[in-house]
This record gives sequence, structure tokens and C-alpha cells, in this order.
Amino acid sequence: MAKSKKPIRILMADDHAIFRDGLRKLLDAEDDISIVGEASNGTQCIQLLGKLRPDILLLDLRMPDKDGLAVLEEVNFDSLPTRVIVLTATEDDREVVRAVRMGARGIVLKDSATDLLIKSIRTVYGGEIWLDKKKTSDVIEAFKKSAESGPRRDKPLLSDREKEIVGLVAQGFRNREIGEKLFISEQTVKNHLHNIFDKLGVSDRLELALYSLHHKVID
Repeated sequence: MAKSKKPIRILMADDHAIFRDGLRKLLDAEDDISIVGEASNGTQCIQLLGKLRPDILLLDLRMPDKDGLAVLEEVNFDSLPTRVIVLTATEDDREVVRAVRMGARGIVLKDSATDLLIKSIRTVYGGEIWLDKKKTSDVIEAFKKSAESGPRRDKPLLSDREKEIVGLVAQGFRNREIGEKLFISEQTVKNHLHNIFDKLGVSDRLELALYSLHHKVID
């Protein structure tokens, strides 16, 4: 008899108890998802992250005490197995862009259909990035504007190894995970990324992923 896969362990952080209760009931219906904890504010969220080390954090941007952006800024997610999906009802695109810049792997609007949220969880857990369609164009536009100040090569010359790394970054893998996949050290990955950023004129990983997607850097 085949052994069943471990469920995706979820920590929810939202200050509205009714919203958390409804979300729990929806996600508990999925065989491959397990809610392991709930936080009602940023401080509690940070405490539970260290204790539970979940696979996915569903993080509300607007919370008392410490908001979602403060959580992203304070927690070193490279030391955790946790990937972050931001749940937001905000119309402020700047907050969404900041969340993505600080490491959020997914953006889901709170009024999205349930099946989209579930799909986002599975997608981000699988190592990819998920951006709500309503927000994708805003994020891309923000990164385009931030890049207009510097020169950029239309057809940058990347080595085969650099292209491999760009592809893995675009899928959402961390430096350590990239090193393990390519059998190189994490420091070597960092060195390659420094060179890639310089060649493409990008400033961070998400901008690199978006740039590679729209400029077809990866063959």
C-alpha cells in the first residue's frame, strides 16, 4: 500500500476571528492541507512561526500590534521552511509591491474564489510564485518604473549556469535549494546572482524573475 503524502502545514495570521474560522473550514475540507495554527496579530504570528515552522504562512497585511509587512521585515524566512502567501483586501499597490520585495511568494486578494486560494497554496508550496491576476500588472509596472533609472542590455549574455540559476529563481527556489539542485555551494549561488543582477540591471530576485519572464532570458 502506497504511503500517503504529508499534508501542507498552514499557519493563518489574521486579526478577524470570523474570517479565520471560515478559512479553516474551507481548507480543512482538503485532504492535502492541514491548519496547524492561528495568529490574531503580528507578534503572535512571529512566535508561532518559530514554534510550528509551517510550510505555508497565510499572512494578512493589516493586523494590530505588528502588521504583515512588519512580520516580513522581522522574520528571517531563509532559516525557516515557510513560504509566505499574503492575503489582502488593500487597494494600496505599494503595500503589495513591498510585500513581494520582502519575500512573499504569493499574493491573493481576500475576495478571490476559494479554488484560487487553494491553487495558490499548492503552487507556492511547490516552489513557484503566485500573483493574483488583478495585481500582477501593478507589480510588473512598479518594477519597470524602479528599473528605468539604470541602463539595461536588451540581450544580456548569460552563461548556461547563469541561465539555470535564473530559471530556478523564477520558480521561487532559495539560494540553498538552488545550490543543492546544482551541486554547488550557497556562496557560489550568491556569487552567480551578483553577476546576473549586474548584467541584467535588476536589483532583487523577484525583479529578476519578472524580467526573465518578459524578456525571455531563459531559452
